[in-house]
Amino acid sequence: MDDGAAVRQEITRARTGGQLLADALVAQGVTHAFSVPGESFLDLLDGLYEVRDRVELVTCRFEAGAVHMAEAHGKLTGRPGVAIVTRGPGACHASIGVHVAMQDSTPLVLIVGQIPFAETDRDTFQEVDYRRMFSPLAKWVTQIDDAARIPELMSRAFDVARSGRPGPVVVAISEEMQKSVVEVPDVGPAPTLPAAPAPGAIPQLLSLLDGAQRPVLVLGGTGWSEEGKAAIRDFALAHDLPVAVGFRRLGLFDGTSPNFAGDLGVGSDAGLVARVKEADLVIAVGSRLGEATSQGYTLFPAGQTSPIVQVHPDPTEIGRVFRPLLGITADLNAFALALRDAAPGKPRPWGDWTRRLRAGREASVVAPDYEGPLNLARALQALEAELPPDTIFTTDAGNFATWPQRFMSVRERQDFLGPTNGAMGYSVPSGIGAAITFRDRQVVSFVGDGGFLMTGQEIATAFHAGVTPIVIVVNNGQYGTIRMYQERAYPGRVSGTQLTNPDFAKFIEAFGGHGEVVSATDELVPAFRRARGSGKPALIEVRMSPEQITNRQTVAQIRAAAKR
Repeated sequence: MDDGAAVRQEITRARTGGQLLADALVAQGVTHAFSVPGESFLDLLDGLYEVRDRVELVTCRFEAGAVHMAEAHGKLTGRPGVAIVTRGPGACHASIGVHVAMQDSTPLVLIVGQIPFAETDRDTFQEVDYRRMFSPLAKWVTQIDDAARIPELMSRAFDVARSGRPGPVVVAISEEMQKSVVEVPDVGPAPTLPAAPAPGAIPQLLSLLDGAQRPVLVLGGTGWSEEGKAAIRDFALAHDLPVAVGFRRLGLFDGTSPNFAGDLGVGSDAGLVARVKEADLVIAVGSRLGEATSQGYTLFPAGQTSPIVQVHPDPTEIGRVFRPLLGITADLNAFALALRDAAPGKPRPWGDWTRRLRAGREASVVAPDYEGPLNLARALQALEAELPPDTIFTTDAGNFATWPQRFMSVRERQDFLGPTNGAMGYSVPSGIGAAITFRDRQVVSFVGDGGFLMTGQEIATAFHAGVTPIVIVVNNGQYGTIRMYQERAYPGRVSGTQLTNPDFAKFIEAFGGHGEVVSATDELVPAFRRARGSGKPALIEVRMSPEQITNRQTVAQIRAAAKR
């Protein structure tokens, strides 16, 4: 028997559904799976025992945390992250991570244990119709009741998750199906070439660029490779284009570059927003130009032709709100490489425009004076100099996030992960997922006191998995973003936004980790050095004045403006 025949015989041996599911993950190139175990998928767990040398099964403490970890893995690698949760409550807990993956365009496969299919529609223990539950949140939802269809449906799930605009797919696996014994071959990924731009697309774009005086390149989306990011960087620099990034996409362009103009999103510099409105050509590559990036759909008139070239892998996203001059459907990396190769640099008339936008960025990051012993802006800028060149940042949702986004620069080899859907509780588990995905890189997770107590218990997973992220908890004793809006609408009438917190440093010390408390500007860098030197998962609690509600306004200033 030749070697090929031996391989074919091996992959078509009789297996249980649980073994087939585990082997399907191997066939799709999965290296990590994040899970909270449940009785609804015991046979899959047993199958994963057989492939434990190829798929690292990460045991988590909460289903939302598991899916956030898988989502971070998908963002960082471009391959679908995998989470496995149990039926009913487990699936409900996991749903927030599915929403993150959908709005963030992250490839993800969520596997949900399901009731025995013979008990369907009896309102049996933990019964949920997942097609109905997840259909508004996911790209595709399916259920496997026949073990013989596992290779087919699992390969389809991965294809859908990474195709077009990437996103989440939910696969329910019925309980008794996992025990069935069948003999079917495994199915690997389809050998698909990335979609290249249409033949006339780049010449049309370059013609529009030649007629511009105030162009801006806006980068967004997911699935960028290092080669693709380098190609779009080379094109931008060769043509001296100012570059902005979409909401929480700071990892797509070097923030220290003389062409970087800033980020468009929550807390953006008003000067940058004004300049983008003045632009006579916006080349949006990968960005959907969604609500946050477009400043509430105010950058251009919605539904009217705007000076936009929009490049996106999914044609249904082009022109959804803003009607572009030109839409280009293409894989982002294939587009970036084709654009760079087709358009060598040449003198451009907009050098002063680019310098103007860069000057605005540099002015916006000058740390103001703040009252009290802690100037978080200056502390973060000092911390930036301490970070390894390949640091991975994660951030939660909340006003605290605007401080590192404004005052720190994400450099070319660094990555930045944040939930564009504004999910609190994202940063800690996503940071752990990032640290597990790349064990040789430093992870720094920024989170507020409110968000930390939503999923902070996942720090136990970091100890269990042997990774050492550093979590920076910005503690102001309140749900700061909501308090800000509250003061704007109902000044002085504080209701439901105050918090009572633990000693966060002692919290991580209870796990055996390293805890620090910072309350003054010059304390952050030494605390970080000690945390990194400890070789343990670490937490630095930064005690922030509740009065300094944003990096631009105090509570008193917001109240005064609201009363006026």
